[in-house]
Amino acid sequence: MERILKPVYLIDGARTQFLKARGVPGPFSACDLAVQAGRGLLLRQPFLPSHLDEVILGCAAPAPDEVNIGRILALRLGCGDKVPGWTVMRNCASGMQSLDSALANIQLGRSHLVLAGGTDALSRAAVLLSDAMVQWLARWNGARALGQKLALLGRLRPAYFKPVIGLLKGLTDPVVGLSMGQTAENLACRFGITRAQMDAYAVQSHQRAVAARAGARDIVPLVDASGRIYSEDDGIRSDANVEKLATLKPVFDKPYGNITAGNSSQVTDGAALLLLASEEAVARWQLRPMARLVDSQWAALDPAQMGLAPVYAATPLLQRHGLGLNDLDVWEINEAFAAQVLACIAAWQDAAWCREQLGVGALGALDVQRLNPYGGAIALGHPVGASGARIVLQVLRALRERGGRRGIASICIGGGQGGALLIESLS
Repeated sequence: MERILKPVYLIDGARTQFLKARGVPGPFSACDLAVQAGRGLLLRQPFLPSHLDEVILGCAAPAPDEVNIGRILALRLGCGDKVPGWTVMRNCASGMQSLDSALANIQLGRSHLVLAGGTDALSRAAVLLSDAMVQWLARWNGARALGQKLALLGRLRPAYFKPVIGLLKGLTDPVVGLSMGQTAENLACRFGITRAQMDAYAVQSHQRAVAARAGARDIVPLVDASGRIYSEDDGIRSDANVEKLATLKPVFDKPYGNITAGNSSQVTDGAALLLLASEEAVARWQLRPMARLVDSQWAALDPAQMGLAPVYAATPLLQRHGLGLNDLDVWEINEAFAAQVLACIAAWQDAAWCREQLGVGALGALDVQRLNPYGGAIALGHPVGASGARIVLQVLRALRERGGRRGIASICIGGGQGGALLIESLS
């Protein structure tokens, strides 16, 4: 017997400012960020935090004292002891995975009112000891006699103290041995995307983000322990231009590559959260839903081609609902790299690629005016755990402000996966 799935509504959402990592630990932990986003969101609701059925939080790099950060968030928001909180991790799509997990639980009737989203404080990513230093410390800890300790001191080498940057290890695929930037170089080569095209796209991202600042109603200001207020995304450059970007050197494929810091997403701290509800919760609390979360899709591909994952994930959604690319009023494709977004656009137009990889004909040219209308991660930054929820928020905003009906939020995921959510406005 076919199970009838219950509708799931997006009620409201909020995010913090996204703060660019600047070589030192930022002022907020990942949970601090989520608490401030969640507090601002819950204060404008007609129910108490304790009325939530669960809190689900995506986070790619929680601190050692915030491992189950979803539960910590629930407790810090005043949900009480009886509201479960749990954490999901799907790399760049952790925030989107939390929304999909909430979607499934509400559809099945397990929950009715869920706070879900993502957070990361990448400026606080762990700095690790080398394997040689860990081995030395283990022997030191096991040594009992003075002679043993003196012998170990004689074997200690300066090279052992070289730190291992946890973030860099995390951004390198352990199976294919490529950094995320190198996978983007692969796509630029495959689809003939030039440095000039990448830089022009990056400038557009900044320009759109600058223009969108004034109307951003879903951003909650951050306040640190000393009372300082952070009121804007601080990675946006109003002076971005192709001439400046053209002077930057390649980062991932020296000296001949085209991926630079200027046409890549920024390492950033931030959080984004949304409230999801069933029909019963909408009626009980007299909520006014913004949209319906219609469907989701996950996909996987060769990790060396990671950036094409939005195409693999979004195309089945389109097919399932009988939609063409431009039947969507809004698209969000997370801007891990300019080359990666441009490659997705090119792939949909490549008949041979679509037949080989998707088993369908070319889907055509995506109207770029529908794509990332408020800028993306190149300008705003990419706090890995939060980005999947942030792009859903931006779809909601664009549907509301543009009077659109449907949108898709899609994202590529380190390790060769992709995710996409189909959203239908109720305005």
